[in-house]
Amino acid sequence: MSTPSIVVVTAGLGEPSTTALLGENLSEATGQALGRAGVEANFTHISLRSLAKDITNHYLTGFPLGALATALDQVRDADALIVVTPVFKASYSGLFKSFWDLVEDGSLAGKPVLIAATGGTARHSLMLETAMRPLFSYLKATVAPSGVFAATDDFGSDTNLAPRIAKAAAEFAQLVLWTLGSAAPAGQAPAAAYKAPGLEALTVTPFEELLKRNTPGA
Repeated sequence: MSTPSIVVVTAGLGEPSTTALLGENLSEATGQALGRAGVEANFTHISLRSLAKDITNHYLTGFPLGALATALDQVRDADALIVVTPVFKASYSGLFKSFWDLVEDGSLAGKPVLIAATGGTARHSLMLETAMRPLFSYLKATVAPSGVFAATDDFGSDTNLAPRIAKAAAEFAQLVLWTLGSAAPAGQAPAAAYKAPGLEALTVTPFEELLKRNTPGA
């Protein structure tokens, strides 16, 4: 497999930002999961905080300029995405939504996406399913089975955040491998088959064999 390009888009507004920190943790865990399969990925981090003025100007002028144009190109050309937003009013932030409204139609079709969010309390965790997953499904992306929600108390304390990050990253890594295929470049040995924890290999039995097994005297 060629080196996959994974873009991490975070919409945190603070400095430092727990949203950006969650994005870094997810990218690190994804890199480790892919590494166990013999695949090395390139990660690019995009902070929407630094693009806020350019995003506004795009809406006013109709043209992406400077760093925003580069970010939109990186998202379009990426093999997969990790996206993280803070929770505002039980949904993603306006800055987060404004960026994805500018992404070219069809550019996310079939692209693996890992969704994640941060918020004050775990009561907001359902927004992954009620807001983020529908958004990226609408954009025709292939959303990873598990997302990660991190409440304020999850950072710097003894919680289950790290195992949840590892689980989601392992599932996302497998989705990336399935989507991009496992063929190695010329002259390079193919990567070892990767299986996320808890997922059993699918076995298909031909119908004729099943019929023989259930036919007396066959």
